[in-house]
Amino acid sequence: MEQLMIVNILLVCIFILVLVLPFKVKKIEENLEVFLFLCGIAALSVASFAILHGETFGWTTAIVIEALAAPVMITTVAGIPVGIVQIVLIMGLIIYFAHTQIQAAIQTMVNRVPLFIIVFFLICGLGIVSSIISAILAAIILVEIVCALPLGRQEKIVVTVISCFSIGLGAALTPLGEPLSTIAISKLSGDPYHAGFTFLFDLLGIYIIPGILALGILGVVFLQRQGAGSEGQECRLVRESIREVVLRAGKVYLFIMALVFLGEGFKPLILEYIIQIPSEGLFWVNIVSAVLDNATLAAAEIGPQLTIIQIKSALMGLLIAGGMLIPGNIPNIIAAGKMGITSKEWARYGVPLGLALMLIFFAILFVPAYLGIH
Repeated sequence: MEQLMIVNILLVCIFILVLVLPFKVKKIEENLEVFLFLCGIAALSVASFAILHGETFGWTTAIVIEALAAPVMITTVAGIPVGIVQIVLIMGLIIYFAHTQIQAAIQTMVNRVPLFIIVFFLICGLGIVSSIISAILAAIILVEIVCALPLGRQEKIVVTVISCFSIGLGAALTPLGEPLSTIAISKLSGDPYHAGFTFLFDLLGIYIIPGILALGILGVVFLQRQGAGSEGQECRLVRESIREVVLRAGKVYLFIMALVFLGEGFKPLILEYIIQIPSEGLFWVNIVSAVLDNATLAAAEIGPQLTIIQIKSALMGLLIAGGMLIPGNIPNIIAAGKMGITSKEWARYGVPLGLALMLIFFAILFVPAYLGIH
């Protein structure tokens, strides 16, 4: 028991390093995937000294194979493996080669379609399709469109923040959408859940899809109240190179491998402490995903030992809070970086919106049970 306590203390220390260092050390922030990969190796190595209820942890051949396969093997289409890495790479190349045509189509749409319709379908459409094309590419398309809209800087920031909430939610509907959903499916693929491609859609779709529609309506209401008109500030985006497209896919691969290692490494913590937290507690604890990428937290928390309501609560808390600040989710990081949105500007709109959504979804998830409604 003393040895297990020492292991868990060391794992908590690794978790704190993962939480703090990316925001304190610029070099780590710029090389986050490598840092998380090294932390994952450290966590797995530490966990190998733990024994809990006769179960051992740490390095196994199965874990290494899972880490290698998870980024590229989520499902198969006509016998061909499909994973988030292939989606990111293929869609990135399509955007690269069709960049001029895409920009022309966006400009034509902006010139011909009323602004409120564009904003509504931008928020809702990208939220839904992000589950197929990935949150990363949905964020890139978002920036391309927002930059062409006839809006002032503050209006563009608000539309971007709301859209990133929508993308972050929608991407969780399939394991192709974002690392969080990829990791969740990987962790729950065995007993007792045998999670497949539609597991998260079946579990969370009833909350996420109405949430995306509500965000679309919110975006339209905001623009109408602001009286957004024809005057705007156009932002110019630099076209990515093929090298950048390929490098991004490689970073996603390493990122997901790192999350698999972290998730397995933190398993003693999950079994000893996290599964003891009530569902309501998991929901609110995950507000920390506002400052830590929610996929990293999912790797630490989600496991087959949790009940369905714990899984649902943990994931919804992660998905909502992940939109509140720039570091919370990959779409936020991409959009803020390309548009030059500062942390303070993002927080001005993201924090109140995120807190409101947390309260609303907490009521939806738990109040009916308190009232005896099933």
